Amino acid sequence: MKKLILTTILSLPLFLSAQIDRSIQPKAGNAPIININDSEVFTLENGITVILSENHKVPRVSFDLVMGSDPRMENDKAGLADMAGSLILSGTSNRTKDQLDKEIDYIGANLTADKSSMTLSCLTKHMNTGLSLMSDVLFNANFPESEVERIRNQNKDGLISMKSDGSSMANNATVKINFPNHPFGEVMTEESLLSISREEIMAYYAANFTPNGSYLVIVGDISKEEAMNVTKKYFSSWSGKPAFKNDLGFGKKAKGNQVYFVKKPGAVQSVVYITFPIEMKSGDKNQLPLNVLNGILGGGGFGTRLFQNLREDKAYTYGCYSTVTVTENGSWMSAGGNFRNAITDSAIIEILKEFDVITTELVKDEELSLTKSSMSGNFGRSLERPQTIARFALNIKKNNLESDYYKTYLQRLDAVSKEDVLAMAKKYFTAKNCNIIVVGNEEIIGNLTKFDSDGKVDLLDPFGNPLKEGKPADITKDELYNNYISAVTQTKNAKDLAKKMKKLKSYESKTELTNPQVPAPFVMMSYWTSPKVEAEKVEGMGMVLQKSYSDGKKGYTFSQGKRTEMTEAEVAKKAKTAGVFPELFYKEMNLTLTGIELIDGKEMYVVKQMDDEGESFIYFNKSTFLKEKMVAIRKQGEETVESSVTFGDYKDVGGFLFPHTTSIGMGPFTLSGKVTSIILNKKPDLSSFK
Repeated sequence: MKKLILTTILSLPLFLSAQIDRSIQPKAGNAPIININDSEVFTLENGITVILSENHKVPRVSFDLVMGSDPRMENDKAGLADMAGSLILSGTSNRTKDQLDKEIDYIGANLTADKSSMTLSCLTKHMNTGLSLMSDVLFNANFPESEVERIRNQNKDGLISMKSDGSSMANNATVKINFPNHPFGEVMTEESLLSISREEIMAYYAANFTPNGSYLVIVGDISKEEAMNVTKKYFSSWSGKPAFKNDLGFGKKAKGNQVYFVKKPGAVQSVVYITFPIEMKSGDKNQLPLNVLNGILGGGGFGTRLFQNLREDKAYTYGCYSTVTVTENGSWMSAGGNFRNAITDSAIIEILKEFDVITTELVKDEELSLTKSSMSGNFGRSLERPQTIARFALNIKKNNLESDYYKTYLQRLDAVSKEDVLAMAKKYFTAKNCNIIVVGNEEIIGNLTKFDSDGKVDLLDPFGNPLKEGKPADITKDELYNNYISAVTQTKNAKDLAKKMKKLKSYESKTELTNPQVPAPFVMMSYWTSPKVEAEKVEGMGMVLQKSYSDGKKGYTFSQGKRTEMTEAEVAKKAKTAGVFPELFYKEMNLTLTGIELIDGKEMYVVKQMDDEGESFIYFNKSTFLKEKMVAIRKQGEETVESSVTFGDYKDVGGFLFPHTTSIGMGPFTLSGKVTSIILNKKPDLSSFK
């Protein structure tokens, strides 16, 4: 009997499987209502709305303070809010920045701030200490002038890096074009950065960091009673102006497709963004089906239409994606990627084609199902983080959502149909009123006019502003270089120059290079001795990172632990221009004076230099004739690498003018340099190079 029962039980799965028709896909169950605990919400008398999400699994707590003001127009002070945000933690009237940092580190806390928020995270047992530090910053931030200048210089370096990064320039153009006369469309420039004063930063902070309309989101190991006690203790005395409110509109739609181009000399590939503003704000009933639409088009990974078309089918790019950004102050859509020069126009054709198809035809069942499954999974994983629940509560309050908005998310997602997706595409998307932004080599401009409804291409600068066309040079190349040499040598004629240069036998300089992400500075040392000996060395982290040496007969470079001997041709090339001022030998170089351009708010003579490694652009101040900038474009294998060097703060040393500040940028990485010593006519010790 036992054997019979066992045999029957073992046979049962086979029997059941025989009764199932596997050719029929089982129907999915109904999407569930998510059981999300409601957050506790209460309001302090000064207008702060407190949102509490208790989670006692880990003895930690976080306080996220979000301001209630809308963004303001900054006009010629563009970047003011970002500057203020970077400086909030730079010290208070009670603590220096170093003291503040040490006290935060001592309790293992994390205190951060930006232009519209401040966040503290710490162990629950250190909550009161952490909140005392947070409230000190909130009430007493004093923005020291020295820190203002440090952050200003840091931003200068960032702007230099930005101008060699195609994606950053495309982003600038995107917000400028989509949102004219709108805070989103304001982009920091060198001019606006230099015009921002400490007093304006303090005024911004006082006007925007106010309790009225702000939200304090508390997450973690804390009870409602404790939350009420500490918020009253540390925040009830906070006062300020009412929150600033402004109807910012929805951006500016294009009338017909419009093409905008940003020059990136020497680029072998283009950055293409096709973009337009969307009439939607956070919490709109159409936001969820619009996100489904974007997931199918290009926002959902490898299976999306843009990726499959432009990478898998056409092999135009490593990736082509789309994003929909929805905020309470403005929303927009962008799609694009990086494409080789030769197929930039073909890529634009395909992206516009995908826009057209998705606005005229129903999507496929499998596309819809895959996208909704991915979104459902992402939503489920997000619920594992306690901060998610508090963010849901914040969004419900800020955007006036239904109280069960997130509890019913999966049900609403499941209900999105193919017809809904097509309706969203017809309502919000377009293939005929797009802003087409291209950053790249100007040789491709002629292929772009066919996309513009007016048959033209608008040129923009790296900040997204209309490009001010350069002017022809009003002097010759010889006159420019003679004026530069006269300026730096402080001589008036060729006889004085020859006499002065004859007395210059050696040069030695030391420059300290810093970067905010690097804990210790680098040191660069440069040497020259008459007639042809040149050497350079960069040290950092207790080691020699790179060095080079050449004496007119032999030479080498050393980098990443590897020494490479120079060829005879390379040594001969260096010998031709060896010296403190290589520009003395400008006739040995392949130079072209291209004209006058407005760079960083100043008129500059622009010289193009060609050599075996690529091309460079050298910028001389039109008023002083001093060299202020160099941009080099070099090919490294299949890659094109752009680097830049700026020069400033020229000072007299031994009767010659030398720059004492510099900035070296390569891609997103920038080093700020300060010359700490220059020694003339004291033969340097070069034994470490031999």
